[in-house]
Amino acid sequence: MRYRIENNLEEIISAQKVLQRLGASQRLMQKIRQDGRLVDENERAVALKDKVMPFEPFWIELPDEDSDPAVPVSDQPLDVIYEDDNWLVVNKPAGLTAVPGPSNRTDTLVNRIKGHWQANGAVNLVPHLITRLDRFTSGITLVARHQVANSLLSEQVRHRKIKKTYLALVDGVVSAEKGTFNQPLGLAADGIHREVQEGGQSATTSFKVVQRFANQTLVQVHLKTGRTHQIRVHFADAGHPLVGDQLYGGPMDRGIERQALHAQSIRFFDPFTNQKLEFTAPLPADLQAIGM
Repeated sequence: MRYRIENNLEEIISAQKVLQRLGASQRLMQKIRQDGRLVDENERAVALKDKVMPFEPFWIELPDEDSDPAVPVSDQPLDVIYEDDNWLVVNKPAGLTAVPGPSNRTDTLVNRIKGHWQANGAVNLVPHLITRLDRFTSGITLVARHQVANSLLSEQVRHRKIKKTYLALVDGVVSAEKGTFNQPLGLAADGIHREVQEGGQSATTSFKVVQRFANQTLVQVHLKTGRTHQIRVHFADAGHPLVGDQLYGGPMDRGIERQALHAQSIRFFDPFTNQKLEFTAPLPADLQAIGM
């Protein structure tokens, strides 16, 4: 496969600098050296040290990725929000696990994506999940369609440049209009729960109130880090567990039996088109039914 790259600066720099500025990892650079090559629009070879003119394109050529035979294809439905040669954005339903594991190896989000791509004649059948959601959290998930896209976006992940928003319905009336939790999180002694721990991983969650009800509050949440169960733990620790979140003490009598949490939107910079992309996932029926 080949992937188009462009020097998006008004200066002459090397092809290697172009790739580095876009976020290419050392692993990708090494793979290009060993297994691939760079070419210009006239099919001439381009070395990593060669200079590239302002806004001049070149192409990365790499072998297709081998499909993992241990990951079977699922033909179950996939709610596609957006798809092009580099990205896939889907609306994951609550109850669907993101990746295959001991309890489910045949019908996870990854299996369904693989089935969707195979049905559409795709060459690469290796989904690279940029964002992941808990099994019972619904909403937007971003997937890189190949190793180059995954490598370039990993830099944005590391520097927290991908902007994600969530909607959550929490127990009780939140008095502040907005706020930020900065408590570090770690794994509890039972090996299942996460909890606020002094020596845990740093975690930052910001929120603003969208609407208050008699005994619960709808909040919009922004994550600056992506720790496991981060939103659920921070709000539970603050005395406002998510409605339906039995694991963290949320009320189970409000018409929903899973955490009332939805990944609402995502925004990121597309290094292939030099544009910002933003997508929104509509609320599923169970969350609409409880007033979200």
